[in-house]
Amino acid sequence: MSLNYLPSYRELLSLDTQATRNHFLIENLFQAGAIQYHCYDSDRLIVGAACPESEPLELNSSKQLYASYFCERRELGVINIGDAGKVSVDGVDYTLDPKECIYIARGSQKISFSSIDDSKPCFYFVSYPAHQAYQTQKISLGDANRVELGSTENSNARVIYQFIHKGGVQSCQLVMGFTELLPGSVWNTMPAHTHDRRSEIYLYFDIPDDHSVFHFMGKPQETRHLCVQNKQAVLSPSWSIHSGCGTSNYGFIWAMGGENRDFDDMDGVRIADLR
Repeated sequence: MSLNYLPSYRELLSLDTQATRNHFLIENLFQAGAIQYHCYDSDRLIVGAACPESEPLELNSSKQLYASYFCERRELGVINIGDAGKVSVDGVDYTLDPKECIYIARGSQKISFSSIDDSKPCFYFVSYPAHQAYQTQKISLGDANRVELGSTENSNARVIYQFIHKGGVQSCQLVMGFTELLPGSVWNTMPAHTHDRRSEIYLYFDIPDDHSVFHFMGKPQETRHLCVQNKQAVLSPSWSIHSGCGTSNYGFIWAMGGENRDFDDMDGVRIADLR
């Protein structure tokens, strides 16, 4: 695991395109037959992926965590964006179909990921520190809180699936789910917002080949953009907006951690005020 330090918003102003990508974009998270994960100083966020093949992959601690096992002082959210696969938590197996989620509680000691009959699951996970143990729980699409927002007229008709949140599966500070844009819609999270009390990360998925999402970040009056491809993630410190526009419709997993679990804790920014 690598430990990374995000630039401040003042430092962002001096970064060129490649330096901005190096700091805020995670490009090669999904590696066949391997677990990849990275830790960031912003709220001690960990983001990773597990792509098991013939052999299970075990999630272990690292020296940067100073813990005997990964979830000794952490909670973990996992969403599968590949074929059906299996997540094992302390000897209990959970089958995750595509776009299903599992919340793994603090204190869970043995966590592993595996395929089913040569399937190719792609497990994406996000972790934040936790001060209390809640209940490990699988969440299917039918269990998620489904919210429809936007309109085709504004090119932002979308469906939000809330898995780990204040009104659903309980956690210490992790909030997690995903959004799907309907065909013909390309804009996400516009009007934009920040939330100084939480950091956030987007993982873009289901971006068709030869298409891209232009992700907007930075202070509302000093915006920057990144060109994002399929299965790439963008880090959003508390001071940064996080919005995107694609050349086709797509999906993205959002995850947050910080001082509260209120999904609607947002400091809105008028479109006319963006610079």
